[in-house]
Amino acid sequence: QVQVVESGGGLVQPGGSLRLSCAASGLTFSIYGMGWFRQAPGKEREFVSGITWNGGATSYAASVKGRFTISRDNAKNTVYLQMNSLKPEDTAVYYCATASNAFYARVGIRTGEYRNWGQGTQVTVSS
Repeated sequence: QVQVVESGGGLVQPGGSLRLSCAASGLTFSIYGMGWFRQAPGKEREFVSGITWNGGATSYAASVKGRFTISRDNAKNTVYLQMNSLKPEDTAVYYCATASNAFYARVGIRTGEYRNWGQGTQVTVSS
């Protein structure tokens, strides 16, 4: 049974930083791309960032490019999202998911390209 667990969310002031972690188990983590999405109240879930199975490619939403950095540690079955210069509009529940297809050469940006979603972690940016 695949499990995906996010952690690291919390309350932070504008301009602050947070590092989210996502640990996956029950699958061969190193052969799957990983993605981060977020969902704010009343809005659809949106792509934030993704990384291919070998870390060879990454992708970011325009709204976070230059502020967020995704990385993965296959030895720890964990993907990270370093979030800097946080803004109030970054407030959302952040979800992590595994790509649907192993060894996929590109980063998917649609929710349908992912499966095995975590429960999410709340990020609130407020003064």
